[in-house]
Amino acid sequence: MTEIFKKGSKKVINAWAFYDWANSVYSLVISSAIFPLFYSAISKDAFENGNVPDVLADFNNESIIIIVSAIGFIIVSILSPILSGVADYSGKKKTFLKLFCYLGSFSCIGLAFFSFDYLYLSLVIYVLALIGFWGSLVFYNSFLPDIAHPDQQDGVSALGFSMGYIGSVLLLALCLGLIMSGIWPEEGFFPYSPILELDAVQFSFILVGIWWMGFAQYTYAYLPEGVSKDRTGVKSIWTSGFKELGKVYKQLMQNLSMKKYLSAFFIYSMAVQTVMYVATYFGTEEVVWEGIDQTFGLIGSILLIQLVAILGAWLASLLSKQIGNIKTLIVINVVWMLICVYGYFVITPIQFFITAGFVGLVMGSIQSLSRSTYSKMLPETTDTTSFFSFYDVAEKIGIVIGMLLFAIVGEITGSMRGPILFLIVFFIIGVIILSTIPTLKVNKESE
Repeated sequence: MTEIFKKGSKKVINAWAFYDWANSVYSLVISSAIFPLFYSAISKDAFENGNVPDVLADFNNESIIIIVSAIGFIIVSILSPILSGVADYSGKKKTFLKLFCYLGSFSCIGLAFFSFDYLYLSLVIYVLALIGFWGSLVFYNSFLPDIAHPDQQDGVSALGFSMGYIGSVLLLALCLGLIMSGIWPEEGFFPYSPILELDAVQFSFILVGIWWMGFAQYTYAYLPEGVSKDRTGVKSIWTSGFKELGKVYKQLMQNLSMKKYLSAFFIYSMAVQTVMYVATYFGTEEVVWEGIDQTFGLIGSILLIQLVAILGAWLASLLSKQIGNIKTLIVINVVWMLICVYGYFVITPIQFFITAGFVGLVMGSIQSLSRSTYSKMLPETTDTTSFFSFYDVAEKIGIVIGMLLFAIVGEITGSMRGPILFLIVFFIIGVIILSTIPTLKVNKESE
């Protein structure tokens, strides 16, 4: 390994963090801001005009995309552990990161042509974009213990999330500028080609794909590939990859602190991810937007969350140095409980913006610190991808279960307020489990 790949090197750390800058445009533009509004508009029009396949005609338009998203998360949860074992054994971690990056970015470009005229193909492209984004994260996250010493990892994790929040906000601002300025003609800049008659909204999805794969090249230029195992006499890296995964699973089960932490993360992440995914729908259904345009208000709240999340990520890093990672996570979970209580009573736009500000603060802090805490708990190993695959699966399965429970409670209570209050249960359980985990002892190897 050359000097540039030396553990703790600022250049390789910055290159790693820059992948957050590259890929976070998916989570903001596609998952949270522009695509949901685009899908809502075209799906309502399709249902009103009967342009929906018969098998889906009885579904709610929003239910279709939620169910398809859940299927995507399940696919990622199955693929991640399998491929992580292969990546660790073959030493091709960066190769797999590239594979999922290109799958996701090209699929985002394909979303520019999403249409109910060929809905099944469109939904497949949507799922591939989701798989590309979430599938790449397990390989990306697993580089953290490889490139940074334990005492650096909270700050490095915060740096990554901060870069992601900033980069995604910049691209979203560019996209909104194209959409709202009127510069982009309604028939698109390619009026003589029926395939390329794209409006500004559709073109924003192309920008996401180009941004993602383009800026990722800086990351690929400096990240190490990975360390391969001795393959003498090995007939199949797939079989050996499964064995590698099994070995890591046994190590996890024998480490009580890691087992408890993954359990706590699974529980509280279930609530966190659900809040993040339903925030826009809550603002649409439950907030009375008198005097403020609803779309403008929702986009504004999303931008507020992203910007405040930068502060949250760094505050968590600083607080963890004073009281430790586990105690900091307990504090953050308690704040989440208070937000859920306040969210139950939110009616006005001002109240919604206040909630969005605090959600951003604890979203940035809990995402950043959860990742670095798990990284610190890993034993000395080259199987970091396999270890992080279990972290990744806990998060993705948590999203599916959380959304399902949210929908069930919502049906029972008749609104989205009941489920928001119900989520407190998960934060309480998370705090209880976290309180049983010993304080992390970090060796300052970088000094």
